[in-house]
Amino acid sequence: MEKVGVEGIDEKEIVLVDDFSTDGTREILQGLNQPHYKIIFHEKNQGKGTAVKTGFGRASGDVMIIQDADLEYDPEDYPALLKPILNGQAEVVYGSRFLNSARHNKTVYRRGYLFSRGLNWASNVLSGVPLSDMYTCYKVFSRKSIDQIVPRLQSKRFGIDPELTAWAAKLNFKIVEVPISYQGRTYAEGKKINWKDGLAAIWHIVRFNLFTKKR
Repeated sequence: MEKVGVEGIDEKEIVLVDDFSTDGTREILQGLNQPHYKIIFHEKNQGKGTAVKTGFGRASGDVMIIQDADLEYDPEDYPALLKPILNGQAEVVYGSRFLNSARHNKTVYRRGYLFSRGLNWASNVLSGVPLSDMYTCYKVFSRKSIDQIVPRLQSKRFGIDPELTAWAAKLNFKIVEVPISYQGRTYAEGKKINWKDGLAAIWHIVRFNLFTKKR
């Protein structure tokens, strides 16, 4: 993990997963030469869930942060995200975009925001974990939690978020939320999620909370 001014963090490891991008990212990554980078190239596009699972499988750290590459989330929030795990208060930490409105977070599409809040409510009811932002991309896991969650993951695309939450709940890991900053993108700026993903999300929430069992 990155040295970010938090007691207990001395080393960093950055795992970069390119899910067969076609926007020039692949070429940039091929030119990187840093000893603490692990770069993995998928030979075909497989979706966010597969990319996240690949990253977890290659990471060797004691604490792992999911960092999307879309610039909506600010790495300056790492210290706050890490503290609950380093202090022994939690095994899983979610960075919430909605806990502290004073931070002037930018939500671009009101309709999408309201639909997301509805999905969040459904996840809370079915998982039994009261979260303000289940769909946050800033999710942090201890090694202990990841070692138990990753072998159970099935999602290839955006179902990874409700699935991670469902497994953390089923395996009785304590989840803590902390406020983060967020600057949402428009579709013109490259946002990928659409209405089809929203409908699929309803099934993902039901499936992973009601139709999967510990094994």
